[in-house]
Amino acid sequence: MTGGGIMRYDFDEIIDRRGTNALNTDGFRDYIFHASADMVFPFKDDEFIRMWVADMEFATPPEVIDAIKARLDRRIFGYTKLYDPEYYETFARWTRHHYDWCPRKGDLVTSPGIIPALYELLAFLCKPDEKVLIVTPSYAYFKYAADHNHLALVTSDLLESNGHYTLDFDDLERKARDPKVTVCIFCNPHNPTGRVWSREELTRFGEVCLEQNLWIISDEIHCDLLRNGFTHTPLAKLFPASDRIITCMAPSKTFNMAGFMFSNVIIPNSGLRSIWRERHYDIENPLSITAAQAAYALGGEWLRQLKDYLDANFELTRAFLAERLPKSVFRISEATYLAWVNIKAYLPDEENLPLFFANRAGVLLEGGNMFVANSDGFIRLNLACPQALLKEGLERIAEALSGE
Repeated sequence: MTGGGIMRYDFDEIIDRRGTNALNTDGFRDYIFHASADMVFPFKDDEFIRMWVADMEFATPPEVIDAIKARLDRRIFGYTKLYDPEYYETFARWTRHHYDWCPRKGDLVTSPGIIPALYELLAFLCKPDEKVLIVTPSYAYFKYAADHNHLALVTSDLLESNGHYTLDFDDLERKARDPKVTVCIFCNPHNPTGRVWSREELTRFGEVCLEQNLWIISDEIHCDLLRNGFTHTPLAKLFPASDRIITCMAPSKTFNMAGFMFSNVIIPNSGLRSIWRERHYDIENPLSITAAQAAYALGGEWLRQLKDYLDANFELTRAFLAERLPKSVFRISEATYLAWVNIKAYLPDEENLPLFFANRAGVLLEGGNMFVANSDGFIRLNLACPQALLKEGLERIAEALSGE
């Protein structure tokens, strides 16, 4: 606590995650390298600096942990659904405060994660011969959701200038006119580039899709993780008369609680919502509901301090790359805790960047090949870690690239 009574949170603490079944520590061989558990590296597992999967190396807010402990004291964890209206009220207060937008209560359903929701929604919305539109580079699970449902994927490359990305509206419009394209999955803010789309960009994007009668699934999971000074605009806020925009939000990225598998899906179309309620198995984890509600009710100050810490980590990364790897191209992300770095000048012919850095630097990261298209020569670095780990990871990357 400070003298003014505000809790100060410790983002410098290094927490040992081994022995917790964490994907971050135990699952990287399968996830990154599609290899078995006996894959051998020059580094021991506990020697790696982990800058890959998009969860944070910070403790979940203590307010959330305390709420879970209180729920544990109730001692029964039977079949649970979201009955208490206070959850909606808490979530609605959060969205009003942070985005000046509030979904209607009846439009809100929940899912064990946004990825499962994407898989289900495409199954509900698309016929077998239809297509899904995305912009690239893209979070790979947008493609995987289409693949899972045997749907063709149509991509529109973002335009890039010195690390800054914009939508190619002419190309988007051409792709959207294809009568077989019926759904666009859109990332707002964007992963991996970190763009916070402006109201003007979102308005034009929405008009392009809605004029062609496309459904839009707007993945807004990173909406709270903005650099200070930026504001998130939900796509649906700009088109209140449309019921064809499905908004996906979650506390998972914001409060480092992805393992609770709980997300908010806002479906304004009554027909689609009826299909969801008929076909979606909506029994929820009682601890997940408690955690999400506590995060939205009590996590505001923790998030404010987290954003300050992330801003400092991004500035540290910018300065480091400018000095030590000046041929790299990097622009501080407007949102997310993920740095998108072009290192093509250093490794123009390297096809497996994650393997290179695992073997040469003892750093686990994700390469551009994991982001569908328009991403060759890039690495994505998770900066949501204590600065001591970030500095060590960056040093190792620089040494591997400069041959020091």
